[in-house]
Amino acid sequence: MSSSWLSTAASIGMAVGPPLVYADQAISIVRKKDATGFSRDVCAILLIANITRCFFWLGERFEVALLIQSILMIAAQLALLYICILYRPRLSPEALGGSSRPLSFWQWRNYSQYIEFLAGLILCQAILFLIFGRSDIFIGGLGFLALGLESTLPIPQLISNYRQRSLYGFRMSTLIGWAGGDAFKTVYFFMQHSPLQFKVCAIFQLSVDLAIVVQRIVYGNQPPMSVLNDEDDFEQALVLAEE
Repeated sequence: MSSSWLSTAASIGMAVGPPLVYADQAISIVRKKDATGFSRDVCAILLIANITRCFFWLGERFEVALLIQSILMIAAQLALLYICILYRPRLSPEALGGSSRPLSFWQWRNYSQYIEFLAGLILCQAILFLIFGRSDIFIGGLGFLALGLESTLPIPQLISNYRQRSLYGFRMSTLIGWAGGDAFKTVYFFMQHSPLQFKVCAIFQLSVDLAIVVQRIVYGNQPPMSVLNDEDDFEQALVLAEE
């Protein structure tokens, strides 16, 4: 009986916990009115990965808790993306009028452009699923694409931290949520005998989380030079860095 309650609690935690990790990050950006330090590519990875994971579920019915997690994560990332665009950094590529990415991918000016891209992605995946949905190879590949992409989630933040030589703007609560959540889900996947894709990608993602923990120890969270345009900004940034 107790093991059944424990399993139910673990499933609820898996479904609700990961999306809630980003609530504090969103609140922090709104309070500062600045998204500096948080990589918007995190939203791209989570949105694309979780949309793909929903189609993977249609082909291989893994735990419903993981499907619910994907749906909640999509909603959470759409909200966080809107906040990041609303409070985009002053030195962002679109604010400066240029982007080095092909077609300015994920550095568009308007929120509607992101929604149009995601709608097109869903349509394309739906068509492919209708054509190849009965192929085990296609379903397996879809799973590795979804989970493999999600496992790269911390990499844009890792690169952003390296370029700034600081974790300024990246909430400690988010980092703890990443590392603790990924450790929990790795154990969960093995205990629930989840598909191989979940296990392999969870281990890789946890290793990148630990690298960001090392960055936090080495770099700290002092404001980078890009946000210190004048003395007032400097004093405000120092206050925010202490939070």
